[in-house]
Amino acid sequence: MSKYKTADLSKVKTYSIKKRRSKVDIASLSKVFNPKSEEFKSFLLSLPNYLVVSELNDFANAIVKAKKKNKPVVFMLGAHVIKVGLNPLIIDLMKQKFVTAIAMNSAAAIHDVELSLFGKTSEDVDAGITDGSFGMAKETGEFINLTLEKYKFANIGYGEALAIELAAKKAKYLKHSIIYNAYNLNLPITVHAAIGTDITHQQPNVDGGAIGVLSYFDFKILCDVISKIGNGGVVANIGSNVIMPEVFLKALTVARNLGNKVFNFSAANFDFIQHYRPRVNVVQRPTQDGGRGFQFTGHHEIMIPLLCAIIKSN
Repeated sequence: MSKYKTADLSKVKTYSIKKRRSKVDIASLSKVFNPKSEEFKSFLLSLPNYLVVSELNDFANAIVKAKKKNKPVVFMLGAHVIKVGLNPLIIDLMKQKFVTAIAMNSAAAIHDVELSLFGKTSEDVDAGITDGSFGMAKETGEFINLTLEKYKFANIGYGEALAIELAAKKAKYLKHSIIYNAYNLNLPITVHAAIGTDITHQQPNVDGGAIGVLSYFDFKILCDVISKIGNGGVVANIGSNVIMPEVFLKALTVARNLGNKVFNFSAANFDFIQHYRPRVNVVQRPTQDGGRGFQFTGHHEIMIPLLCAIIKSN
C-alpha cells in the first residue's frame, strides 16, 4: 500500500466523440497517387489537406484571386532562388500574369546577370577565399559596375539599367533572365543593394555613388508598387533574410505614410530556416491590421515548383 494519495479516475467525466471538434478527418487524409494513370493535378489533390498543405493552397489561391482582381503580386527574391535554377518558373509566372512585379537584392541580380551572359553562375567561395580571388571575376564586375556608372544620371533604376544593357549586349542566354523578362513584359523590376555585400563592390571599377543613385530610384518604384497591394494583393519573400524584408517594411511604411490604404493583403516568407526579419517584417507586422501572413519552411528547389504547380492547377 502506497503512502501517497491518488486521484479517483472513476469520477472523471467523459463525453461523446460526436460532440468533439476534431482537427483530422477521413476526407482530408492523403490519397494514393498513380503517376502512370493520373494527371499531376491528382497528385496535388492527393496531398493530405492539413497544416502547411492547406496553407500553401490558401496562399496559391490568394495569388490566383489577385490576378482575377488585377491586384499586384510581388515576388521579392534572394540570390539562392536563382542559384537553385528557378528562373524559368519565375519567368513563366510573369508571362502568365500571376506575378506582376519583381524586387530582388543585388546578389540575386549578379546571379541573374551571370546566367544571362555566360550561362552559368555561383562560384566556389571556399576555393577562392584563401587567396583572395573570390568574387573577382572580371566580366561580372565590368558589366554591372560599368552599367550602373553609365546610367547614373539617366533617371532610371538598377533593374531597368541592367535589363537595357543585357538586351543591348545581346546576352546569349537572355531568355533565362528574370531581370530582362520582367522589363520586356513591362513589369516593375527593382534591385536593392547594400554597399559592401556584393562581389562587384570589391572590384576597382565600382562606383558607390552610382549604386546608391540607381538602387534608391528602385526603392521609390517599389514604394509605388507596394502602395497598390491593399485589398487583395500578394507579397512573397523568397530567400532573402535581411535586405528585402527591411526594404519591404520601409516601402510599406512610405506607402501608408503617403495616405494609401495598404491593408488586407497576403504576405508569405519562403525559406529553409525561418529567420527573425522575414517572420516579423514580412509576415507579422505588415498584416497585423488586416490580411494574412504565411510561413513556408523548405528548400526553394522543392517548395517553389510546388507553389507554381498549385497556382497553375487552379
